[in-house]
Amino acid sequence: MFLIILTYKKPLNVVDEHLVAHRNFLEEGYQRDYFIVSGPKNPRTGGIILSQLKYRQQLEQLLQQDPFHIHAVTDYEIIEFDPVKKHRNFNF
Repeated sequence: MFLIILTYKKPLNVVDEHLVAHRNFLEEGYQRDYFIVSGPKNPRTGGIILSQLKYRQQLEQLLQQDPFHIHAVTDYEIIEFDPVKKHRNFNF
């Protein structure tokens, strides 16, 4: 699994210009079972995405299609991890 940490590089007014397109990108990822959960950080300096993709290269290629990437709105930090425990109601 992958934890993706997005950090905004642009002011929030620029982020907001691309927010609908970014959320549409995320929705497509949910429909294809690429993402598990996502949302903004608090305070709003970026966001978090949890992905169940198996291969980092596949995730990196996918993130290049994110409007936030296309318009240089965010930096991405990708952290790979192996989930060994989970809450009984959480399936992946």
